[in-house]
Amino acid sequence: MQKLVVLKLDGDLNEGVKVTLEIGAEGDRASIEVQGYLPSKLEIIADYQLWRTTYRSLSNFRITPMNIHVGTSLNEHLNKCRELNEKLSEQMNSWLNCNSFRPVKEKLLKQLTLDDTVRVLIKTSDTWLRRLPWHLWDFFEDYQKAEVALSAPEYEYLRKPKTSTIGKKVKILAILGNSEGILIDKDQELLEMLSNAETTFLVEPQRSQLNKQLWEQDWDILFFAGHSESLEDGKSGNIYFNETDCLTIEHIKYALKKAVNQGLQLAIFNSCDGLGLASQLEDLHIPQIIVMREPVQDLVAQEFLKNFLRKFSSGESMYLAVREAREKLHGIEDKYPCAVCLPIICQNPAAVPPAWKDFLINPQTENGKPQI
Repeated sequence: MQKLVVLKLDGDLNEGVKVTLEIGAEGDRASIEVQGYLPSKLEIIADYQLWRTTYRSLSNFRITPMNIHVGTSLNEHLNKCRELNEKLSEQMNSWLNCNSFRPVKEKLLKQLTLDDTVRVLIKTSDTWLRRLPWHLWDFFEDYQKAEVALSAPEYEYLRKPKTSTIGKKVKILAILGNSEGILIDKDQELLEMLSNAETTFLVEPQRSQLNKQLWEQDWDILFFAGHSESLEDGKSGNIYFNETDCLTIEHIKYALKKAVNQGLQLAIFNSCDGLGLASQLEDLHIPQIIVMREPVQDLVAQEFLKNFLRKFSSGESMYLAVREAREKLHGIEDKYPCAVCLPIICQNPAAVPPAWKDFLINPQTENGKPQI
C-alpha cells in the first residue's frame, strides 16, 4: 500500500522541536495524527559543521568556477569524512530515539508495514533541520520502500493546464551552465539517451534566452547542470548560467511562475549546494525539486542522474527511483565519501509526484478517452 507520512517540525535544535506526525493513504487526507517532542541537541549542529568543513575541503566540486585545493593527504580527508558522518548518524539516531519522540516512532511502526511504499515529508522552515541527512534515521534501514523529502510549512498547488495528447514526449528544458573546471557533457549525453523525451538544450545561455524559453513553451521538467551555491542562511543561492552571469531564482521568478502555471512538474539541479535554491523554488510552488544538499563532484552527479533517469523513465515511482539512484552511489564512496547523503527531494505537499507516464498523456484523459 502507498502511504504518506508527514512530520511537522516546529522549533529548532537550539530550543527543541514540537513534532506532529500525520499518516494517511497516498492521495487521501491524513487519518492519524500524533504529537511528540524532540529536545534541543546542539551536538548535532556541531557535528554537522565539522563534517561539512571536512567534506568541503575536497576538490573539483560543481560549486563555484574554481577548484578547492586540499592541503593534506587526500586519504586522511576521505577517512575523516566517513568517521564524522558515522558520528553524525549516531547523534541523530540517539536524538530520534529519545523518550519524548517515542509515541511518534511507535505509531509509525504500528501503522506501516515493511511492504508499504512510503513517502516521508519533513516539513520545516528551520535551516539546520533541513540540512540534516534524514536518510540516516534507522527507520529507513527497515523500510526499504520509503524515501524522505523536505517540505516547506507554507505551500500552494497550482493545477497545470494541459493541451497535449496521447503519445507526446516528455518536454525537458536542460540548462548547461558555466562548466569551468567541471565536466557536464555527460549530463547532456544522458538526457539525449531518453527515447521518449524531447530535450531542448541551452548551453551557457543569456538570461534573456532562458526567460524566453520559460515564457513561450510548456515544460514538464527543468534541468540544470553547472556551478551553483547556496548562501549561508540556506534560503537562497546563486546559479552560474554562463561565464559572466551569476543569477538567483529571484532574477527569473516570473518566468518560472509562468512555467509552473503551464505545467512544470519537476526541477532537477544536478549541481552543488542546492538547498538554498530549493527554498526559493518552493516559494514558487514547483511541485517537485531534486537538488544536492552539499557540493557534488562530477562522477557523483553523473552517476546519480544516470541511475535516476533509468529507473524513473522505466516506470519506477519518483521517490523510489531517487532512493535507488542515491543508494547506488555507495559503490563509489571509496573515492567519493558520503555521496549517498547528497541527493534530496523537496516536495510541495499538495502535489502527488508524477510517474514518467503521466508526462506522456493529457491528465484529463484516460486510455485516450476523456474522463467524465
